[in-house]
Amino acid sequence: MMEWLGNIDPLEIARASGETLGMVAASLVASIALGLPLGVWLSVTSPSGLSPHRGVYAALSFGVNVLRSIPFVILFILLIPVTLTLVGTSLGVRGAIPPLVVGAAPFFARLVENALREVDRSVIEASRALGASKRQIVLQALLPEALPSLIVAATVTAIALVSYTAMAGVVGAGGLGDLAVRYGYQRFQTDVMVVTVVLIIALVQGLQGLGDGLVARFARK
Repeated sequence: MMEWLGNIDPLEIARASGETLGMVAASLVASIALGLPLGVWLSVTSPSGLSPHRGVYAALSFGVNVLRSIPFVILFILLIPVTLTLVGTSLGVRGAIPPLVVGAAPFFARLVENALREVDRSVIEASRALGASKRQIVLQALLPEALPSLIVAATVTAIALVSYTAMAGVVGAGGLGDLAVRYGYQRFQTDVMVVTVVLIIALVQGLQGLGDGLVARFARK
């Protein structure tokens, strides 16, 4: 067993795991910060929204669909000039954050739109009957009612980001994906590949469990 794991460097594994966690955490926070208002805007301006606006909705929807349709590795490469301008490097954890956010924020925005669309229309009508403004309806009715679904959306986005970070490792972003490519694939170190895959699976399972727990907690309320 020890011979089979002879290529495993615990410090290297710990460093790569920390980089992956850092990339997922930072990009998830930024993606939610950008994607939530974008998703609300999509919902509000949609044909069935609070303030339907065909032109605005079409433009937003087109932009979201374009960004979601570009494979992440290609998006990462396309954004290298932008990444260099923003953070000064296209490598490592810092260089991975901008493309991760650009890839995940539109994805999260679309999930937010769908979550808000599922809110019972009677909640909106009741808020209108009480004289609530559109802003109040969004902040005090739509978002609270959709909270469990929004948590599900954040969980799905976090898991997608884990996959994105693994792909970003192919182009030098660091983390477990980079470790799997440099050692597991290029140097044919199967034990390193297996350990990184197991750690990625464990991270996904942990995120899913955390999300399910939060959904159960807030759904009861």
